[in-house]
Amino acid sequence: MTDSIAATTAGKVRGVERDGIHVFRGVPFAAAPTGIHRFRPPGPPEPWDDVRDALQASPVAPQPESPLEKMLGAPPPTWDEATCLTLNVWTPGVDDAARPVMVWIHGGAFVNGAGSTPIYSGRRFAEHGDVVVVTINYRLGAFGFLHLDHLDPAFAGSGNVGIADQIAALRWVRDNIAAFGGDPGRVTIFGESAGGMSVACLLAAPEAQGLFHAAIAQSGALSHVHPPDAAAAVTEAVMRHARVADPEGLVGLPAQDLVAAQVAATAELPRTALPFGPVADGVVLPDRPLEALASGRAGAVPTLTGTTKDEMTLFLALDLGMAEPDPAAVQRQARRFFGDRVEEVLAVYRARRPGAGEAEILTALTTDAVFRIPAIRLAEAQVRAGRPTWMYWFTWETPVMGGVLRSCHALELPFVWDALDKPGLSMLTGDGPERRGIAEAMHRAWIAFARDHDPGWPAYDPARRATMRFDVTCEVVDDPDGSERALWDDWGAPGRAG
Repeated sequence: MTDSIAATTAGKVRGVERDGIHVFRGVPFAAAPTGIHRFRPPGPPEPWDDVRDALQASPVAPQPESPLEKMLGAPPPTWDEATCLTLNVWTPGVDDAARPVMVWIHGGAFVNGAGSTPIYSGRRFAEHGDVVVVTINYRLGAFGFLHLDHLDPAFAGSGNVGIADQIAALRWVRDNIAAFGGDPGRVTIFGESAGGMSVACLLAAPEAQGLFHAAIAQSGALSHVHPPDAAAAVTEAVMRHARVADPEGLVGLPAQDLVAAQVAATAELPRTALPFGPVADGVVLPDRPLEALASGRAGAVPTLTGTTKDEMTLFLALDLGMAEPDPAAVQRQARRFFGDRVEEVLAVYRARRPGAGEAEILTALTTDAVFRIPAIRLAEAQVRAGRPTWMYWFTWETPVMGGVLRSCHALELPFVWDALDKPGLSMLTGDGPERRGIAEAMHRAWIAFARDHDPGWPAYDPARRATMRFDVTCEVVDDPDGSERALWDDWGAPGRAG
């Protein structure tokens, strides 16, 4: 191993080169978001004079522990509000080669996660694709998504400072990545779950335009942005549990106490409600992102999006364990989305799954509502605006836990990152040899999209709906589960119900 030195606008950083890949960890891209800067947009990092060591990842953003992050190999979080706004870089060369750049935005329901989670090592993307990989942290939970605009205009945009952090990281990439061998004119953003939703928000955020040139949204799209009144109700709950009367009281609250108030407020809501997340605040996000994209006002970049087949098994397993839900619960969920059409809709879902139990029907219905249909809406909006768009569908089922998780949320991550051998990942994927070919296909497709803006299969359009299915056999399928997809045609699109 040898030292690597790169210059940034704030000062020089020292990384390490091993086996041809240079790695820089914990590089600040913004100032400490503490004190009077809490709940406010990020400022530039404080400059330094000496060469700064970038050999270890920084502490992560304040957050509670997460069972899913533990499954993905992350240790219990060591967090620090003052030093969390950092990024990590993997590059084949600290030179002027102007390689494509991939910027990863982690998931975690906007309350957990970090760019330094072991599965997100950019080494294999750098080795296999000759690309520069950047993974970032951003403010989470109440620190990044607490809507205070209605209480004090001095905090305008507070409900989206986590998104503003991502934009600041992209500005850092624009201004600095050439010194790390990257091309600031060929930046692909990609993310999963809350990271995928963040990608969708960045497509629509005016301040992000021009900072990236392609986008991949995995299991997260445009339909999960809070209206201001819903965000204000979450704020009220946090303030009640924090026992403060105004935003200034929250500014002065110790970080640990704010995390505790966030956890208490979250406990009052369903697990999948995502109480902390982007807000259509008229500041960072002037409109609901889907409307912005459908109108052609934003996001004029090639897009790749998709989901796993059984996203919701992971969440239902956490909520219900191995128990079957009450049939009445399935009826209630269907009525939420379809009103008086509930019997017609459930008949279609049951016909596609002869002999299925209530858990399987509930999984299919809620997977479509929360993940698959929003991804399709994103693709449709991009296509209507004349932007090249591709769709994927990950259907391989994990054998762990007796197969109950099937093709669950986050299961595609070790395949995209070619990280099947990372410690702890067999708890999620098992260790079967069939995984290898799927990982090679997905990893190669993501590299191709970053390099050429084409993952290697036909683009999506509402007539054919060509979709790459990643499984033991990878193949293009047209309009998968189309009979169920068609049920949602009047739900969730701009100008329609939902």
